[in-house]
Amino acid sequence: MNGGTTSPVPDPGSRASGLGDRRPARGFGAALGWTVLGALVPGTAFLAAGRRRLGAVVLAVFLVLVAGAVWLATGGRRFAARTAVDTDVLLWIGIGGAVLALLWAAVVVAGYRMLVPPGTSRGRHMVGALVVAVLVAGIAVPAAFVGQLVTTSRDLIDGVFADDVESATVDVDDDDPDPFADQERVNVLLLGGDGGEGREGVRTDTVMVASIDTDTGDTVLLSLPRNLQDLPFPEDSPLAEVYPDGFWAGSESESLLNAVYRNGPAWYPDVIGPTANPGADFLKLGVGEALGLDIDYYVLVNLEGFSQLVDALGGITVDVNNWVPIGGEPTLGILPDDYIAPGPDQHMGGERALDFTRGRFGLSDYDRMARQRCAINAIVEAADPVTLLQRYQRLARTTEDIVRTDIPRSVLDDFVDLAFLVQDADIRSVVFDTDVIDPAYPDYDRIRTLVDEALDPAPPAPDEAPAPAPDEAPAPAPDEAPDAAPDPSADLADACAYDPERAEQALAEGEPPTRRG
Repeated sequence: MNGGTTSPVPDPGSRASGLGDRRPARGFGAALGWTVLGALVPGTAFLAAGRRRLGAVVLAVFLVLVAGAVWLATGGRRFAARTAVDTDVLLWIGIGGAVLALLWAAVVVAGYRMLVPPGTSRGRHMVGALVVAVLVAGIAVPAAFVGQLVTTSRDLIDGVFADDVESATVDVDDDDPDPFADQERVNVLLLGGDGGEGREGVRTDTVMVASIDTDTGDTVLLSLPRNLQDLPFPEDSPLAEVYPDGFWAGSESESLLNAVYRNGPAWYPDVIGPTANPGADFLKLGVGEALGLDIDYYVLVNLEGFSQLVDALGGITVDVNNWVPIGGEPTLGILPDDYIAPGPDQHMGGERALDFTRGRFGLSDYDRMARQRCAINAIVEAADPVTLLQRYQRLARTTEDIVRTDIPRSVLDDFVDLAFLVQDADIRSVVFDTDVIDPAYPDYDRIRTLVDEALDPAPPAPDEAPAPAPDEAPAPAPDEAPDAAPDPSADLADACAYDPERAEQALAEGEPPTRRG
């Protein structure tokens, strides 16, 4: 005591421990408010508690993470997608996410403890504990979701893509950092396997090749009819020795293109050497020779599971220009159960989309091939990044069940780059229908010529042709010009677009007969 005055007793809570930052006084309600804000923006609770240096560090780390997340969602989407196909990186992301969630939760708890006023009643402490528990749960739930996504991704990659591909047609070089650098195009064989209940083995009723420009992503879909005969094989292949005149399996019906996958390995199981899928390798060699291309990889989708894939995407939207039969068997005279009516922008779930791609009663195989290409185009349009993220787990489970491929895991990041290019590029279609070839007596030289023209089209003709030289005969008049070969190449978006005149004509003719009468 000095001169009748007393020295104030220092408040032990007035200074942050060891840091020299003053802690302002506040009520319990303000402490809860700052705790909530500190959970949303880590570091702010520490700043409010007077722990300025600690708060600044935590806030800076948080802002860096937010900036990184924004970049990944915008300009860094390709980097994020490439990362998502690396199982080792995914493992570290899972571990890092768990550690980050624990640290975030610790920041919330520590911030509340620093902010709660001394002498707070037991009841208020219980309220505070409840608020903190809710905030921690809000951190734990998305962290668990991220962990689940990581696990699902790793399982999908492990289940579909092999590290060491056992294939007679794929040469894997794990040390090549850019396997597509020397390739102008990557050619992927797309197969729709129609195996299922009541069918023996797998028939590939859908056979297409996606030829992708590695610089632009421009893609040409080359569709071959399922009843194509005499499939050739490369001269340097052992298959050319056993099939010198093209594929043959004892009868015409068993020797069509859609029977090669099943019957080739059944007759000659070891002719091409060790492979995990001999049927696919038979087709890669044969289709490649038929088109004059080197087929790099194949993807086989079981059409019995196609509907699951469409449902997992939330459905697809297609235009329908004619009555599409559902069911029916023309060879037995069994009428369809129903028809899909013509109309624009029809949103279809999995079962209806499968009907759309398979129906052929009263129609040709080429009609069905056209609808299958349109369905693929619709799937590409439906698979936007937001949809993929929202439905990723279901898509992953579905894909693992219905897809087989020989694409090695080591080139997945390069395929991610191609996928981003294809998403914004042109997709054209070449259909080898009866206007172009005779599937019973195919002219494979003509097929290869048409493929070359589709992949490397000639530049457009100038608006005005140069005048002929004096000693040249004038060009023939338009009505005297020789018949031009039909151009089988078409923009897929145009080919799948709604045609009001065609659809209205079909509607005017009425629904064809069904079992219902």
